[in-house]
Amino acid sequence: MHSSGSQRQPIRASAAAFVGTMIEWYDFYIYGTASALIFGELFFPSKSAFISTLAAFATFAVGFFARPLGGVVFGHLGDKIGRKKALIVTLLMMGIATICIGCLPTYSRVGLWAPALLVSLRIVQGIAVGGEWGGAVLMAGEHAPKGRRMFFASFAQLGSPAGLIVSLLAFRAVTSMPKAAYLGWGWRLPFLASVFLLFVGLAIRLGVSESPEFEQLRSTQKTAKIPVIEVLRTAWRRVLLAIGANALGIAGFYFTSTFMIAFTTQYLGLPRAMVLNCLFIVAICQFCGQPLAALMAEKVGESRFLLWTSGLSMLTPYFMFSLVETKRVPIMIVGIATSVVIMASFYAVMAGFVSSAFPTRVRYSGISLAYQFSGATFGGMTPFIGTVLAEHFKGHWWPLGLFYTAIAGTSFVCVAGLMRMNRKYGNYGQQDIDLPDLAVAAETE
Repeated sequence: MHSSGSQRQPIRASAAAFVGTMIEWYDFYIYGTASALIFGELFFPSKSAFISTLAAFATFAVGFFARPLGGVVFGHLGDKIGRKKALIVTLLMMGIATICIGCLPTYSRVGLWAPALLVSLRIVQGIAVGGEWGGAVLMAGEHAPKGRRMFFASFAQLGSPAGLIVSLLAFRAVTSMPKAAYLGWGWRLPFLASVFLLFVGLAIRLGVSESPEFEQLRSTQKTAKIPVIEVLRTAWRRVLLAIGANALGIAGFYFTSTFMIAFTTQYLGLPRAMVLNCLFIVAICQFCGQPLAALMAEKVGESRFLLWTSGLSMLTPYFMFSLVETKRVPIMIVGIATSVVIMASFYAVMAGFVSSAFPTRVRYSGISLAYQFSGATFGGMTPFIGTVLAEHFKGHWWPLGLFYTAIAGTSFVCVAGLMRMNRKYGNYGQQDIDLPDLAVAAETE
């Protein structure tokens, strides 16, 4: 019986990683969608739609700036007391903060208190997501059968498009309401629905055992004393390269899923419902494509696959904007989906690739620092910068294309750098080495 349960743990862990991250990203994405569609009007009213949207996207960025703090705090807890306990706390924090956003009074009722409370809850969301991603990736990857870490870890990445699909469904439903009802109370429903998702996520996550690699480490009393300090002291070059390597998967996603809502509705004059329908179909394409990408990467090699997809992503924005400019739904879907599927293929494989750069005792801290600082640097500012470029170069999309190319190029260069380090010094997948060996490698890197 115990053996059978142990054999099922990899599947349970990957399912829990998927469902848990789906719920957390749903909470995160409904904020982004609301920022593009309605938060400017409700919480940051002004005579200029540009200024209101910019203010809403600024609060969206605040969540990203809080994510590194979550990465540090929960990276420490995950490397000290376990992945599972850290993940339970992050799920509770995110769910409660999202429900509270759905209960907030707007600017018309309480004035400046409304945006102040919104920003405060957004910071809590950011801290929660900052700790979630690393733990979910490790719970799935460290339960994986030998040689399948990358594929199982990709299920944590699959929660992102799933969360986007559910959030778009929620907003498609409420935006079809009469405008008065939508502005008055309808926009709150996607946030309040998080209470049901929270209970589902907790039930699934509590049924998964602790990571076997962490349990083995704890049994030998080799856990790091201060994981964040140790990983920065011994592997800071890897952390920096991993920050850049994650840029495309993070910034590219918010470019296509959040900024494109504002761009197409405000600068191309397209109806909100049409744009959300397009992104919904694109999100389904992404959801279906990511597992296939992970399987393909196992065949051709993850490093080579990441270089190919990031290289292609440097070219896709020009194709995407050319088709979006037609304002014809089927053609727009082809353009956005092409860019998103290639970017998402990169994103699916990145989790396993980056986690192999750090040993078990500091892995939660290492990958959380890298991913969340990348989110703060590239993700949070992407819709903001995109909006500024779109306003400054009205009628021209080529600066936006160059911006996306720069993001993809950053990932290409950093993946190549990590690939070189792994070849020279080895990686830390399921053939872990102790931290002193990492320190020796760090001295020669």
